[in-house]
Amino acid sequence: QVQLVESGGGLVQAGGSLRLSCAASGATFDINTMGWYRQAPGKERELVAGITRDGTANYVDSVKGRFTISRDSAKNTLYLQMTSLKPEDTAIYYCVARDFGLGRYWGQGTQVTVSS
Repeated sequence: QVQLVESGGGLVQAGGSLRLSCAASGATFDINTMGWYRQAPGKERELVAGITRDGTANYVDSVKGRFTISRDSAKNTLYLQMTSLKPEDTAIYYCVARDFGLGRYWGQGTQVTVSS
């Protein structure tokens, strides 16, 4: 089992920046890929960015060039650096981890609100 705890959300003006963190604990040795999802009110949850164990990252088109995902394996922490934030980035952001089996683990979510 893996436990994930997100932090770093908040209220920011359009054009501003935030950095989200996700601290993993438990069976962290078994974590393969990690990522960030978000869910805005009335919308489906979407994958924002993902990163493999070897550091290969991918992004949804709407955040390319603005968001950067990274992971610090020594600290068992995942990050999402968000810049040039837009009101449409407002959502609850969730950290997710997949292990080498069929396990997928979710954090509790952190709210990001971007005001115009």
